[in-house]
Amino acid sequence: MTGLEWVLILGLGAIYFALIFTVAVVTFRKGHMAFFIIGIFLPIFWLIGAMLPPKPGSGYQGPI
Repeated sequence: MTGLEWVLILGLGAIYFALIFTVAVVTFRKGHMAFFIIGIFLPIFWLIGAMLPPKPGSGYQGPI
């Protein structure tokens, strides 16, 4: 593998993990605990939990 391939793999991998971490935190803050726990094994559930409206009393303000 060339140096450019390593840079792309590491760079895109870092972006992927940053985005996954972000949707996991949003899912947790919106109060969807089941989606958060299942998302540890199947990250698609973090995306679903991040798109759902927040549960009442979760304290999530949403984007400013």
